[in-house]
Amino acid sequence: MSAFDNNSVTGDEIVAEADNAVNRLEKVQAAIGNVIFGQDLVVEQALTTILAGGHGLLVGVPGLAKTLLVETMGKVLGLEDGRIQFTPDLMPSDILGSEVMDRSEEGKRSFRFLKGPIFTQLLIADEINRASPRTQSALLQAMQEYHVTIAAKRYDLPSPFHVLATQNPLEQEGTYPLPEAQLDRFLMQIDVLYPTLEAERRILLETTSTKNNLVEKVLSPQELQAFQTLVRKMPVGETVVDAILNLVHAARPQSNNKEELQNKTDPNDITKHIAWGPGPRASQALMLTVRARALLQGRLAPSMDDVLALAEPVLQHRMALSFSARADGINVRDVITTLKNRI
Repeated sequence: MSAFDNNSVTGDEIVAEADNAVNRLEKVQAAIGNVIFGQDLVVEQALTTILAGGHGLLVGVPGLAKTLLVETMGKVLGLEDGRIQFTPDLMPSDILGSEVMDRSEEGKRSFRFLKGPIFTQLLIADEINRASPRTQSALLQAMQEYHVTIAAKRYDLPSPFHVLATQNPLEQEGTYPLPEAQLDRFLMQIDVLYPTLEAERRILLETTSTKNNLVEKVLSPQELQAFQTLVRKMPVGETVVDAILNLVHAARPQSNNKEELQNKTDPNDITKHIAWGPGPRASQALMLTVRARALLQGRLAPSMDDVLALAEPVLQHRMALSFSARADGINVRDVITTLKNRI
């Protein structure tokens, strides 16, 4: 069985929209691939994040083209982009904007709001974990509610609005961990790994020559928003829905009900390693991203493969392990892999 989010939309209409979207998205991936080499999975996950209407956190060591990827995506998708380089002395007003006092020719004084760099369609938050938690949290309201409040006044952000943040590994010097509430606002954590030998060979040859790969604009913001709406119309089978719910619930720590307390002595019970787990926002994120991934791959409906492929990027930043689990050398990816194997 499957269900449509909008009962007034017929299956034939969705198929026609999906066919057009698939053709356009193939051109998007090809245009990005002309600039970004050897990071096909990262590109797919970043596009999945945008198609699902969310924000992404790209994590990796310096020099892996994280910033270049975001800049390239902005140009290909036709989005107005802005960049903020996060530093320890960055203040919230440097992101959101601030009020300044104007004085008219008659001598009358009034306040005027100067918009900050957050007022853009695609915000590149570069090295977000180099700023203090106070400054990091300046993005919270914008990422969830798509507006900011300055001096009790509401200012709406452009539409669409997405944040793609880059982050260095937390163990590097001069970095701060992101607050849990902000991590939960990121639809996915995208791990950017080192390229393969063949991919790095291509990078070496093409980026040190006189060849200049131009970035081609493929979509408009209006087309992108239409595809985002299409993602929410796509049918999802009950099997996939059940898998999402079971996976997210299994990633939460033990509660106090009697049935779960009996599992405390079970050596195969993985929840004893979990200090805190994902909330309902993780289920919502999986529901949207599996649809978006299916559309990117030319399919009308998501499958179990999509759930398994996106479990780690959606869940890993929404979980923390107990001290004893970390002391035993267990990490979050190990726990998620075990949960995936069980569904």
